[in-house]
Amino acid sequence: MSGHPDVVVIGEPLVEFSAPRPLTSAETFRLSFSGDALNAAVAAAATGAHVALVTRTGEDEFGERLIAFADAHGIDTRWMWRGPGHSGAYAVGADPDGDRAFAYMRSGSAASRLSPADVAAAPVAEAGAVLLSGITAALSASCAATVVAAAEEARGAVVYDPNFRGRLITPEAARETLVKVAPHAALITPSCPADSVALLGTADPGKAAEACLRLGAAAAAVTRGADGVHVASAAGRTTVPAVPAEVIVDATGAGDAFAGVVTARLAAGASLVDAVRAGAAAASVTLAGQGGTGRVATAAEIDALLREF
Repeated sequence: MSGHPDVVVIGEPLVEFSAPRPLTSAETFRLSFSGDALNAAVAAAATGAHVALVTRTGEDEFGERLIAFADAHGIDTRWMWRGPGHSGAYAVGADPDGDRAFAYMRSGSAASRLSPADVAAAPVAEAGAVLLSGITAALSASCAATVVAAAEEARGAVVYDPNFRGRLITPEAARETLVKVAPHAALITPSCPADSVALLGTADPGKAAEACLRLGAAAAAVTRGADGVHVASAAGRTTVPAVPAEVIVDATGAGDAFAGVVTARLAAGASLVDAVRAGAAAASVTLAGQGGTGRVATAAEIDALLREF
């Protein structure tokens, strides 16, 4: 690939061991590749966007496979640098209700060594939109600094998915990054209640959205699963309904697909509400697959769902 990317995603791709049962009883696992950044990048690329993933992978066999997987899914891998540290991994048990348990194996990983210097070396300023995540910020102090640096460096739309994970970071530390990123964000996409309670102190989607705006974000899209998405901006407040899923196998990666497709559509010039509708459709399709990248929506599938709903 050549030229400036439409979307830059910064974060850690992971080796995924997914089970069709909860981790407390699972005995067999399927090997794949996932992680919030990779899930979002794959979802955005599947819609036709030129997507670059900025990350670090280990100089191990899994690092090689992660890069090959990203390349096979249409992602620009020029900024997937290999270096010290192992490639990160996690295990997840399937739960159609979305209350999933993750077991992480990412301490000291290659991606935890991301730094603001990597932002300067990547096409962050030239991208149409940049997708950042609270999970990336939770990996290390240098990763948190990287996320903030990217938000400051970006000239396109900055989308921030708080994606709070209590096993990785405290609410106080996660909120600190949110406060720093929000003034640069075109959109923040907290989930409610998981993100909103931990980081914004409320289980009310409307209040969560207003809290994001008070922090300086231009807009907020508060995701509520089957209850849809509450959208707030200077243009007004509205609710985008969820798109009913034909099949529900596993909720892993649905929020990542939402964030990735919303970012891609914003980069392409879509309105906020239209971008959120497309993200909701993509998330619905994702529910039919096991693991974070088990089922990815194409642009044609998304558009077909939007015509129906």
